Amino acid sequence: MSEWHKSSYSDTGGHCAEVRETTEFANFRDSKYPDEAVLTFDSAEWRAFLEGVRSGEV
Repeated sequence: MSEWHKSSYSDTGGHCAEVRETTEFANFRDSKYPDEAVLTFDSAEWRAFLEGVRSGEV
């Protein structure tokens, strides 16, 4: 399994989003609650989300 990485947009006050990716899926979590719910997206969903963020859709 790959390592968790914090978003480059995370602030220094502890409000951080973390993601870990494989070729098949991506997991997404709140770093303040690492043992709580983790969202899982297949690779196509994750790419579509990232493309939407980059283009300003979301």
